Amino acid sequence: MTTLSGKTALITGASKGIGKAIAIAFGAAGANVAATARTQSEINEVVSHIESNGGKALGVIADLSVESDIDRLAETAISTFGGVDILVNNAAIIHGRIKVTDLDPQLWRDVLNVNLTGAFLITQKLLPGMIDRKHGKVINISSIGGRSGGAGRSAYRVTKSGLISFTQSLAAEVYEHGIQVNAICPGGTDTEGFRAAFNTAGRAENTKLMDPAEIAEVALFLASDSSSAVTGTAIDSFGGSNPLFG
Repeated sequence: MTTLSGKTALITGASKGIGKAIAIAFGAAGANVAATARTQSEINEVVSHIESNGGKALGVIADLSVESDIDRLAETAISTFGGVDILVNNAAIIHGRIKVTDLDPQLWRDVLNVNLTGAFLITQKLLPGMIDRKHGKVINISSIGGRSGGAGRSAYRVTKSGLISFTQSLAAEVYEHGIQVNAICPGGTDTEGFRAAFNTAGRAENTKLMDPAEIAEVALFLASDSSSAVTGTAIDSFGGSNPLFG
């Protein structure tokens, strides 16, 4: 069994979907988990789940579009657990199909602020500690949409493409400090955000969709010592939505 014993992981957007699945998987693997989201009741549920299964968890309410919230999030996780070894940048705004001509500029800014700038800021806050300790893992949750553009998906896909480039750039900067930076590009996954954005019933309607727990297993590998040879890459985890299958 993969172990993260003795490690501390911070997961953004951890109250639902992929983030929740990763937080639970990391807790089960022995990590101290700092889980963050915007809704108190939902993040409390994740913390309770981890603790009821013998893990240690901390819930922090934060809006990743607000820099002061990001500062407080980083400071709380560090003061509680003594440092953060693993960062998972998962928080994201998902929008349905909206043409550029119809896209509200404020929605564009909100998507970029949370999905891309928020990931940059929390990473920047936590990197000094990883550099001092000479180890660390940064895992950015990109998307199949980060691999190409798509009609009506401009804001979301720009951020997910940007996360891949950020992953590569950061990996090149911090490799000498023993820090590994990778991204995961999930295909269609049955999350609350996906259901809401595309008005779907999820796997009950589309059997090609993956379970969030499948992506959590990829994240668990990247967070573990087993991935010591992997950095600066984006792992395509497309499942049944892989274009190879038509």
